[in-house]
Amino acid sequence: MTLHFAKPYADFVARLRVPGGFLLAAAFAWFSEPSARSLAFGLPVSVLGLALRAWAAGHLAKNQTLATSGPYAYTRNPLYLGTLLVAAGLVIASRRALLAVLFGAMFLLVYLPAIQLEQQHLSSLFTDYAPYAKSVPALLPRVTPAGGQHRFQWNLYIKNREYQAAAGWLAGVAILAWKAWLR
Repeated sequence: MTLHFAKPYADFVARLRVPGGFLLAAAFAWFSEPSARSLAFGLPVSVLGLALRAWAAGHLAKNQTLATSGPYAYTRNPLYLGTLLVAAGLVIASRRALLAVLFGAMFLLVYLPAIQLEQQHLSSLFTDYAPYAKSVPALLPRVTPAGGQHRFQWNLYIKNREYQAAAGWLAGVAILAWKAWLR
């Protein structure tokens, strides 16, 4: 099933990703109630998401070539899938259903339209996007790879500034650990 959003709505919500992320981070810092056990369950999930984002960033030459290798051979949107896993892990660690609802709403209302906008952009840039899109699912990964064999490139990881996601994750983990320690 493919969701379709009107372009003005998709454009509007795509601009909400960064400010919405900051608001969610503030809600997360305020409402989370982590424990050592919730950290033990949630942090591995979020690390998996962070690793997926890093792997994807090392294969992504934005607007230059269509990324079809690495995680892009399994899903067209590994950065968003990684974000979803990071958020899910942090929500598990936070022990707050309210944060799950907020992250879920943000993903549905902001990230899904952003994915649609990116699909439109990529199909206008790359003639080979349509066949790629037919063989690789948008979000949930396929079991076997369908894409190219390019290697991970650290220079792309740096150029895509994925280290910022790692820094943000470390800040989130520090807040959780501090709040768990205070309990």
